[in-house]
Order: sequence, then C-alpha cells, then structure tokens
Amino acid sequence: MDVPRQSALYLRLKKRITIRPRHKVTLGQVARLLAANDEQEQRLADLVLYRHAKADGNRVVIDLLQIVKAIRLAEPSLTVEAYGDPQVLIMVSEKPVKPRIIVLLFAWLLLFFGAGLAIMNFHTDVSMREVHIRIVELITGEKTEHPLWFQIPYSLGIGLGMILFFNHLFRKRFNEEPNPLEVELYTYQENVNAYVIADEMRKKNSSSQGHAGDDN
Repeated sequence: MDVPRQSALYLRLKKRITIRPRHKVTLGQVARLLAANDEQEQRLADLVLYRHAKADGNRVVIDLLQIVKAIRLAEPSLTVEAYGDPQVLIMVSEKPVKPRIIVLLFAWLLLFFGAGLAIMNFHTDVSMREVHIRIVELITGEKTEHPLWFQIPYSLGIGLGMILFFNHLFRKRFNEEPNPLEVELYTYQENVNAYVIADEMRKKNSSSQGHAGDDN
C-alpha cells in the first residue's frame, strides 16, 4: 500500500518589514515561499499571522514557531521547511520617514568641517609642514618655507584618496564593491535588529511567565 506523500512548504523569513498601525501581517509579507503549486503558495501567502493593536507598540517580533503553528492550523498535512533567521522584526509606522533637508545639511556641514579639522590636527601633530619642507629640500637642494608645488598636489591627493576609499562621488559609484561606510552602516543595522529582537523576545517571555504565575 502506497503512503501518500506529504507536500512541503519551504520558507525563508525576512529580517525586517514595516507596516501601518492596525494593519494585518500575512505570511507572504514576512517570508519568501516555495510551495508545491502556485495556488497553494498564494493561499499560504494570504495567511494572516498577526493583526496590530495599539497596545502592542511600534515594534513586534514574530517567531518562527508562531508561523509554523499558524501554517499547521491552516494546512495540517503540510511539512514546513524553514531557512534563515528564526524571527522577523515588524516595525509599525504611520508613514515613511522622509529625510529632512535642514538636518541633512547641518550633518553634512558638521562632518565636512569636523573631518577637515581632524586632518589638519593630524598634520600638525606629525609636523607635516616641516616634513614637506625637508622632502622638497632633498629633491631640489634648496630650502623653501612654502613649497606650494608639492603641498597643493599632496592636498588634492588626499581628497582623491578619500573619494576612492569611499567609492563614491555624489551619486557616481566606481564599482560594485561596498565601501567601508556602507559596511559599518550594515553592521550597525544588523546589531540594532538583533538587539531589538532579543529585547522583544525577552519581554514576551517575561509576560508569558507572568501569566503562567497568575494561573498558578
């Protein structure tokens, strides 16, 4: 006697999504799905996992076990194969945050002059002016207090080096490799997501233990 083969659902949770307040979250929003056929995949994509309530705040974590439970209730015979992260972070926002030009301009000016002062302070600390004078003296055999023909190209070279280092000139990108700033921003965002998820899971576990204590 042949045993009917169970169909499987393969899913990979996203790291983070954003929804509007009091909206619902479906399986298709939080995960990439691969089912036996398109009809089943669409049906599961429309499966509601969570409805936002005002008391839940502006961030919610949906756990993989919660997703598997909802899938099993909807499709008892379905085998679930999950890959990737075990939680997905739900951020609740009324509307997308638009960049504020004044704040952006202030931050740009602050970073520009701050970086310039840092470079000048470094050159002062290492006596770069005296080094330039000495290098020019070794090359030409004459000592001059203002070797501009050497200092100007050196200054332009610093700017060019920074452009190549950050792999950007305004919106122009020189190659597909991420620059150090993008890597740091990515690492920072990953750490923030991990902390928020851990904090929300801790609160959820504390709340569950509190309710269990009340029942006892």
